[in-house]
Amino acid sequence: MTTIEAHAAEPRSRLEHFPISFFGVSMGVFGLALALHAGGFERASRATGWTGIAVLAVLFLVLGLKVLRHPAAIRAEWSHPVRLAFFPATSISLLLLATFLREAAPAAANLIWIAGAAVQGVLTLVVISVWIGHRAFGPGHLSPAWFIPAVGNVVAPLAGVPLGHAELSWYFFSVGILFWIVLLTLVVNRLVFHDPLPERLRPTLVILIAPPAVAFLAWIQFNGGTIDAAARILINAGFFFTALVAIQVPALLRLPFVLSFWALSFPLAAITTASFRFAALTGSDLHRGLGLVLLALLVLTILALAVRTARAAIAHQICQPE
Repeated sequence: MTTIEAHAAEPRSRLEHFPISFFGVSMGVFGLALALHAGGFERASRATGWTGIAVLAVLFLVLGLKVLRHPAAIRAEWSHPVRLAFFPATSISLLLLATFLREAAPAAANLIWIAGAAVQGVLTLVVISVWIGHRAFGPGHLSPAWFIPAVGNVVAPLAGVPLGHAELSWYFFSVGILFWIVLLTLVVNRLVFHDPLPERLRPTLVILIAPPAVAFLAWIQFNGGTIDAAARILINAGFFFTALVAIQVPALLRLPFVLSFWALSFPLAAITTASFRFAALTGSDLHRGLGLVLLALLVLTILALAVRTARAAIAHQICQPE
């Protein structure tokens, strides 16, 4: 192959290997926008949210091109025991977009929420059907990324309840909480009694933070902002997993950069938002201060991830066959 032919073939190859896990970027950016909003930083929240919209539009455009030009690659990703779990990151991104737009553009947010909820509902059923079907899965296939398809349902009430979809939101919340308990048991068993996670999946440990933190935010939507015993259990479980993951951070930072590092962003945003909301509803200066510390860490994390992703893209180290 000549040099010209090689350069012409490269964009097609990179498109073919565009990973569905890239939607973790949009989840992280929207998570930051919501955390800034909860902290009272409205201008920064709006700017970040619109950046998230641009990122999500590009991701859906690239995904659409991949579906059209490389359907076999999409089927291979769907058949992969690890990558399968990342497909609902697309619908969760839509639900987060609806949450961001809920106050400024409720009509648009409602349409986006309905679309995101529909896709999330279908993907949850299909992915879980695959899990319990005839395909053989081993302990090595299990990671905290498995929380995404089922437990991601707890994101739906964040915008669903204020937009008037209370009963549908209860459905998604119920499914998410049920599978959080089931999958948490399986994941802890895998982490304790089986081989360590591969390097590329170790950053997904941070996902442990997201379910209780987002569930807290959803629960207070149902309760009209009341902090009861269930709310306290959920947010403190989120703080425990945050502390547990913090112990692992030095080891994670020694790993070579991979796209799964974006798994750090949304869970950190979720616990940051939860801390701000708890502070606002209870008047706790401790939780307000903790939220500010977490927000600073979140901003630094996303900036570092953006820089590392840009460097990896320039060096052609992403969207490459594994």
